[in-house]
Amino acid sequence: MIKSISRYIILGGVLLAFAATTFAQSGSTRPRRVNPPPTSSRTESSAPPTANGTDERSARPTASVNTARPRGANPTATSTGTRRAYELLEQKQYAAAAREAKQVAAANPNDSEAWKIAGFAEINLKQHAEAATDLQRALDLQRAAGQEDANTVDALAQAYILTEKFEQALPLLVTATTRPGAAPVASMLYYRGVAEYQTGKAAEAERSFNAAVKANPKDAASLYYLGQIAFKGGRLDESIAFLNRATLNDARIASAWALLTTAYLRRAAAATVETKADADYLSAVRAGESLTRVRADAETSTLFAQALIGAKQFARAATVLERVTTGDDAKGVTLYLLGVSHSRAKNYPKAISALERAAAKTPDDVNVYRELGYAYEVSKQYAKAFDAYQKGAALAPADTDFKESVERVRPYAQKQ
Repeated sequence: MIKSISRYIILGGVLLAFAATTFAQSGSTRPRRVNPPPTSSRTESSAPPTANGTDERSARPTASVNTARPRGANPTATSTGTRRAYELLEQKQYAAAAREAKQVAAANPNDSEAWKIAGFAEINLKQHAEAATDLQRALDLQRAAGQEDANTVDALAQAYILTEKFEQALPLLVTATTRPGAAPVASMLYYRGVAEYQTGKAAEAERSFNAAVKANPKDAASLYYLGQIAFKGGRLDESIAFLNRATLNDARIASAWALLTTAYLRRAAAATVETKADADYLSAVRAGESLTRVRADAETSTLFAQALIGAKQFARAATVLERVTTGDDAKGVTLYLLGVSHSRAKNYPKAISALERAAAKTPDDVNVYRELGYAYEVSKQYAKAFDAYQKGAALAPADTDFKESVERVRPYAQKQ
């Protein structure tokens, strides 16, 4: 009988690779070390969550500036066409407003009002690239005339954020959030934080997101980013606190639930007190359950299953993973976790089936052979166990566990 230690996988957040973490198991000849192959998670993308908190994959930010009524527009002082475009904008006939404004701009390229109205209409039509082009033209004309319009600056900054042109957005957002005598708008502070974060200015981004939360304590998107920054900095307690606030204020941000699940798993793995680890694993399960309600895919199921494995809910983890491993496109790491789940639930035939598929998908993954060898050994398929352990030993020749396992099953394998 040998003391058994196994490992399961934490799906890393913020584009981190899978990282290994341990949990104790009892029983004979348990595989001691399982270091999973690297893969990536999808808890961050260049597209930010929206200013009101919805997930970046299901929605983009809506207009946060006064795009229906551009400040500074003075239709009585411009052409009939510009007045008509402005009226259409007020009536929320955005396509018609954009057409009318573009016609005026084509006839008079120096009419900043026409370019501005076109840009505002295009933002409302979610034509963000076109809006950025037209609003930049409007702002250039305004500056040339010494009549820069704050609302044009804000709208252009937003258009650049929505087209992921963060370098262009940032100076405009600094201007928008530092106007003398004016309290910065929370959404603009959020956008400034996004631009700073995406241009590698994490410390500045953290200050901007904190300012956004101070201005609007229910700003779920800013809270999510603060949780992400704290996570990347290894401040797990702080990260979990921010992410819990983010998901409390908006339960639709899948990225926040995924990162919260991962943070709980990381903290559980690092815990030195078993009761604290157990509590964090259960919290990871709860966060994972919430994640599955807003995003259903193989990566979500894999992460949720890891939380269930950590909480020793092995049969439930297997059920979750079986749903996403029926097809030929199942990933090796997911099949590996399915095998681990079945093995811990003592369903060795299913464990072997999953692990054999995992070995076919990832033949260089030493951990698959450790688990597969164990499942064969417990099932008294000693020749197959011997072969699996030998493959693992060939991949990790310095691993003493494989050497011990090979020698342990050798006499039984020779009799089969």
